[in-house]
Amino acid sequence: MRVRYGKATAAFAIVSALSLAGCSSGESTSAAQDTTSCKPSSGPVELSFTTWVPGMDKVVDLWNKDHPDIKVKVQTGPNGNSGTYQNFFNQLQAGNAPDLGQIEYDALPNFRVQDGLANIAGCEGVAEAKDKFVDWTWGQVTFNEDKAVYAIPQDSGPMAMFYRADLFKEAGIKVPTTWDEYAAAAEQIKARGSYITNFPRSDVNWFAGNVWQAGGQWFSNTDDKWEVNLTGKESAKVADYWQKLLEKGEVSTLPSFSDEWNASFNKGQQWTWVSAVWGASTLASGAPDTAGKWAVAPMPQWEAGGKAAGNWGGSSTAVLKGSKHPYEAAKFALWLNTDPEALALANKLGGLYPAAKSAKDLGAFSGGVDYFGGQKIYDVFAEASSNVNPNFTWGPTMTKTYTDVSDGFGKAAGGSGTLLDALKNGQQKTVDALKAQSIPVKE
Repeated sequence: MRVRYGKATAAFAIVSALSLAGCSSGESTSAAQDTTSCKPSSGPVELSFTTWVPGMDKVVDLWNKDHPDIKVKVQTGPNGNSGTYQNFFNQLQAGNAPDLGQIEYDALPNFRVQDGLANIAGCEGVAEAKDKFVDWTWGQVTFNEDKAVYAIPQDSGPMAMFYRADLFKEAGIKVPTTWDEYAAAAEQIKARGSYITNFPRSDVNWFAGNVWQAGGQWFSNTDDKWEVNLTGKESAKVADYWQKLLEKGEVSTLPSFSDEWNASFNKGQQWTWVSAVWGASTLASGAPDTAGKWAVAPMPQWEAGGKAAGNWGGSSTAVLKGSKHPYEAAKFALWLNTDPEALALANKLGGLYPAAKSAKDLGAFSGGVDYFGGQKIYDVFAEASSNVNPNFTWGPTMTKTYTDVSDGFGKAAGGSGTLLDALKNGQQKTVDALKAQSIPVKE
């Protein structure tokens, strides 16, 4: 999925990045400490909530039915990077932003740096909700600041490996558990006229998930400055691995989520897909002829016996700066992302995999899935989610970074340059973008 960067207007205020994730000092800004103003509003309240999740209006109907004094009006927009985030920034500048907005984890730092999020840590029940969510998602919405919560985790994208169990069995090829075994299987599968997978040249967030699993860190913030490290040893290892598969022609390079891409899965030309939990519905809709033939296993590991997992995707429900009703907005956000009926309906209509730990007890996630031969695939993803490094930090200009790196990935997939070259170029352009927005950078 190609993302394009919508740069926030230069007139919008930019605050210090000191308080973002990774602050070694453990200190917080004064804004983070100001948690005393979250009090109930007097009289009936109407909240506005912008999201792009299908069916969210039906989920909100459940809330409105039981909360006549706190009505929520849903506003539907395009995917965040396709226009909603830019709309948020424009609305924040104009002072008419919605009370609540859906914001993906990798976009939250951009809103934090630009002071677009309300700190709801002082709102009733928010700080106490920490243990209700998968550990790593809570770190995404707090930036590890003291006395600060800027959003409520909504969904997540723990990664595992979808694979054609029938094809591996028929070919007598071992289902890979390590990346070395994965490369060996790729060679065997290519000899049979198919591919082990497709390299998603435009999905840099997928690549980031692989680096996340390998223990890499693209961004950190210490001493009031951002450090950018897209080319660290873990990133280089992942880039070198996929570069070799590309050079050997052992992975395809179709445009992700295209008709041609779907057809390649439907015809059995792709034997695996290392992807996020939401990929289950993507496969089911894009490759219907292969129903019952797929299974799910943990991500291949860099070392035998490992359990590390990456994450691809996931979003939060944030209370935007300027909301006149943060107390009520926080109350709704907590309900939306913890109430069993709301979680089940959001999954049924919108395909969300909840960040709430209680999701494992919901019927939608506890039984076998016919498309995957009756396997309880969500048990695999629940285990993966518990093995995601909670300290991974996103930078404040991720959409720009994605665009710059994906341009290089596309060239590398076509035989011009390498994946590591793309990361080096993306790193320099990311540093330039941070400086252009007056965000301190560690050289």
